[in-house]
Amino acid sequence: MKHFLPVIAGCLALLVAGCGPKRTRAENAVDQQILLLGNGAEPQGLDPHRVEGITEHHILMALSEGLAGADPKTLEPKPGQAESWEISPDKKVYTFHLRKNAIWSNGDPVTADDFVQSYIRILTPSLGSHYAEMLHCIKNAKAFNHGEIKDSSQLGLRAIDAKTLEVTLECPTPYLLSMIALHYTWWPVHMATIRKFGDPYSPGNTDWTRPENMVCNGPFVLTVWKPSNILSVRRNTNYWNTANVKLNGIDFFPIESYDSEERSFRAGQLHQTESLPQAKIDVYKKDNPGVLRLDPYLANYFYRINVTDPVLKDKRLRHALSQAIDRKAIVDSVARGDQQAAFALTPPDTAGYTPRAQLKFDIDGAKKLLAEAGYPDGKGLPPIEIHYNTSEGHKAIAEAIQQMWKKNLGIEVTLRNEEWKVYMATQNQTNYMISRAGWTGDYIDPNTFLSTFLSYAGNNRTGWNNPEYDRLVEAAACMADEKERYETFQKAEAILLDDLPLIPIYYYTRVHLMSAVVKGSYPNLLDIHPYQDIYLEAPAK
Repeated sequence: MKHFLPVIAGCLALLVAGCGPKRTRAENAVDQQILLLGNGAEPQGLDPHRVEGITEHHILMALSEGLAGADPKTLEPKPGQAESWEISPDKKVYTFHLRKNAIWSNGDPVTADDFVQSYIRILTPSLGSHYAEMLHCIKNAKAFNHGEIKDSSQLGLRAIDAKTLEVTLECPTPYLLSMIALHYTWWPVHMATIRKFGDPYSPGNTDWTRPENMVCNGPFVLTVWKPSNILSVRRNTNYWNTANVKLNGIDFFPIESYDSEERSFRAGQLHQTESLPQAKIDVYKKDNPGVLRLDPYLANYFYRINVTDPVLKDKRLRHALSQAIDRKAIVDSVARGDQQAAFALTPPDTAGYTPRAQLKFDIDGAKKLLAEAGYPDGKGLPPIEIHYNTSEGHKAIAEAIQQMWKKNLGIEVTLRNEEWKVYMATQNQTNYMISRAGWTGDYIDPNTFLSTFLSYAGNNRTGWNNPEYDRLVEAAACMADEKERYETFQKAEAILLDDLPLIPIYYYTRVHLMSAVVKGSYPNLLDIHPYQDIYLEAPAK
């Protein structure tokens, strides 16, 4: 018998350690209240005044909070860093009262001047923020941002006292509170920390965003950032509402491959994916619909066109390319996620606005336009290049359009993919012919789409400039009457679709996988889910 004792002892040890099936990372994380998220690409950065993408937005929502927060179901603004506010009768002056217990992660109080200096920073021309126009509703902000005035004291920003902030607008802006609640451009930065590591108004000052340096005012703090591997945030015990935050942390995984991300989800390594391979959508609809999310989403998938390109500067060619795309075939056979073919920029029924101007699918018309542009049957036209960020989904759509242009117009098309950071730099430099793009509403209003193509907008990136379009979009911003405002937007969108510096492809749905253990996350048009309201709950046994 003594020869079997070591074996028995070993089995007992294994039983103590757990002889059952090995628990997955996602199961262990439920016990720890650590949310595991697939987050697409490696973030461009974590400076809320410099970044531009949804990848970054997901992370910054954990680290930062604006004057207002958002209801997790409706996205209606609710108190955030400010516990209350008043709006003047003319709707041009907002007075925010900050919470006495609003403090930074290092223990410093959050003050009204923190917001004043943060807003001055993003508007300072030398910083080069591509999102600065989001704050142009502030009095004199556009002039300051464009270098026409140098004195920041002329901005409609005033710290009445340490906890009272006054914001004066150029004109009534009905979506102001939504912008403040939902978009990181309106969230504050800790200026003392930024100054410690360099010029706060220089785009090259990024050391302050490292885990050991970053000071935050949101529900979590940055603890780990291993590029192309993992970015972790953990509970900020100094956050004013930390007692009601259920999660202890979030791990973000930059997985650009949709296939790899889906395999990670199936293997129990993630609670939620950023996306899903098109080929797997029907499989999940049939075999595992409980984890498949196909939610409405206020977003447009489109191609930017470099109108300064010697070939593409002819709008007849741009229209020919647009008319030769069978968008319905793309959404039905390639995207497969219940998307809707797009023939305009602004999604239908955006706060009651639907664009009247519409593009069309017309192969014969496209051939005629191509010939008028000097390229009958595509003869003499140099190859057109489609540029996209690395993704199986973007590649599949680019290949479909490549084939359509070849078959319908006789055009040769080449494809170029780049990883996220390089792709963004290429777009910002307008170093492309046609480039994949997408735009998700920053708030629920047509202005969030149409202002993107203002000549000075940092997110335009097409080289397109139309003074009448600028005039109309700017005029609409100050119209109190909704009917008049929307009619002005109609005129602007008609100009945009006539000049055509973009090719709309489809209106998104939000397609991804989410485990049933994730609670407090609700479908909404902007796919914004405040982490303060999310928690993990293991299924009942």
